[in-house]
Amino acid sequence: MTSIDEQALKRPAQEARQRGRSGSGWYAWLARGGLVAKGVSYGIVGVLAVKLAAGDGGAATSRSGALHTLAQESFGRIVIILLAIGFAAYALWRGVQAFALPADEGKDWLKRIGYLGRAAIYVGLTFSAVSILLGDGGGSSQNAKAHKTTAVVLSWPAGTWLVGLGGAILIGVGLWNAYRGLARKFEDKWTTGHMGPAARRWGGRVGVVGHLARAVVFTLIGVFVIRAALQYDPKEAIGLDGALQKLASADYGPYLLGLTAAGLIAYGLYCLADARFRDVSAS
Repeated sequence: MTSIDEQALKRPAQEARQRGRSGSGWYAWLARGGLVAKGVSYGIVGVLAVKLAAGDGGAATSRSGALHTLAQESFGRIVIILLAIGFAAYALWRGVQAFALPADEGKDWLKRIGYLGRAAIYVGLTFSAVSILLGDGGGSSQNAKAHKTTAVVLSWPAGTWLVGLGGAILIGVGLWNAYRGLARKFEDKWTTGHMGPAARRWGGRVGVVGHLARAVVFTLIGVFVIRAALQYDPKEAIGLDGALQKLASADYGPYLLGLTAAGLIAYGLYCLADARFRDVSAS
């Protein structure tokens, strides 16, 4: 292979790294489109849960489950197509972000793993959306997937410890969301010079409420994953849908579910503000 051929192969990678570090061009479009899809998906989950809490026929479901509900509506296929595009954009954004992250940030490898993990989640959501569009069902619920995954890991050597560690990590994610919300750390990524007073005030409010709702959900999932490890019972593990169902069945369930669901709607609105005002550059 000649040096010219090598340069031609390197050029797309160099452009991706440049776009990622500057947060411009197609990279910025991927990021903002992906954040919009993320916000809409959380908003749909929250609306369905609010309807359930109000006794209006909603459902405590995950984002994949919300896609199934959308598929039953006359306009649902159009929304699912747009969400599939947005989920794919989010996955690509996080993948390029991991690639473009400068290597001189000390703990950059932890950030890369985090970005790639988020990319993998949205690859899964993209697959679910496409599967539903093709009539293949889009897979099982998050609860069923949690049961299956936990059962597999429990069968491994030291599986109980691995499941317990996974639950502890999820609780950590929940606590991190609580801290990020209460300390308003999410605002650090906003280009506040482009925000008016009302946008910053209301964006901050929905960001706090939304992150606290995510903290409740992640912490609850983590607690039940640890319970699955302690009882050696994979059926104790839950997903997002299971967490909302646990809230619905608790004392004062409709109120707890309603508050958490409203928080998920707030998180969806925060994602829309994030899509508009976030500095998406990898650096």
